[in-house]
Amino acid sequence: MFSVIFPGQGSQLVGMGKEFFENYDLVKKLFKEADEVLNLPLSKIILEGPKEDLDLTINTQPAIFLVSYSIFEVIKKEFKIDLNKAKYFAGHSLGEYSALSTAGYLSFPETLKLLRIRGDAMQNAVPKGEGGMLAVLGSTVEKIEKILSENQEDFIAEIANDNSEGQIVLSGKTTDLSKLIEFLKSSNIKNIKLPVSAPFHCKLMNKATKVMKEKIQNLEFQESKKILISNVTADEITQNDKLKELLIDQIENRVRWRESIIKMIDNGVNHFIEIGPGKVLSGLVKRIDKTVKINTINSVSDIQEIKI
Repeated sequence: MFSVIFPGQGSQLVGMGKEFFENYDLVKKLFKEADEVLNLPLSKIILEGPKEDLDLTINTQPAIFLVSYSIFEVIKKEFKIDLNKAKYFAGHSLGEYSALSTAGYLSFPETLKLLRIRGDAMQNAVPKGEGGMLAVLGSTVEKIEKILSENQEDFIAEIANDNSEGQIVLSGKTTDLSKLIEFLKSSNIKNIKLPVSAPFHCKLMNKATKVMKEKIQNLEFQESKKILISNVTADEITQNDKLKELLIDQIENRVRWRESIIKMIDNGVNHFIEIGPGKVLSGLVKRIDKTVKINTINSVSDIQEIKI
């Protein structure tokens, strides 16, 4: 039994999806459609850069989705592999939108437009340089929650991503994160400041929530029988109204990725297919459970390895 999973921000690189673009007309068509829908040379930014433009959140989010969606379509239409047999569709943060679209809940152009707005809203929720993110390695959620709870007078931060065993990401104001880094060092807890310009998945994203709430509430989801796993609850979700609520909540809430993978495994999934640039999620899944099978799809030859 397999699940399809989609990566989030941080997986982007210039030239991602190039092999698919050069070899398949359907991908050329999707890239062209994306440029037209967004009135932006997104395909040029993806294929040629510069990296600075691709790394802008407003571009990164629709770009990763476009590449993920394109690869999904190639697997389905060119290789005739029935990904609709997946028990679950899931994605990490913006990857949840890739899951939504490929599962048939949201059209390709609607998803592109929504992610462009989401990227802009999240980037501008906090003035540049005033917020950031920090990866904490080799600790537990319980231990980090205790540290944050007991030191609120000294620094305020929130768990943004519970990624895997021993990998937790925190968000907060830059000044608070500097104090937190010193505290973690004194406690011999390894941490790495992440190269992001905003503190995603925490209360500082409140302005972005307001923007997205209006956009998401006006969406009309299509009927689909595919089952999604929500970032917010790490549980199954199929109802359209609840889906809107959870997508809005997702902006300020923790991405419960570790719990999501455990949920899927507990429900019989023993094979994950990561579709999109990079292999971040495959690495996280391996840390959570070494026994499951994983396919990371970044090239045409990768698709030939899929057996479902």
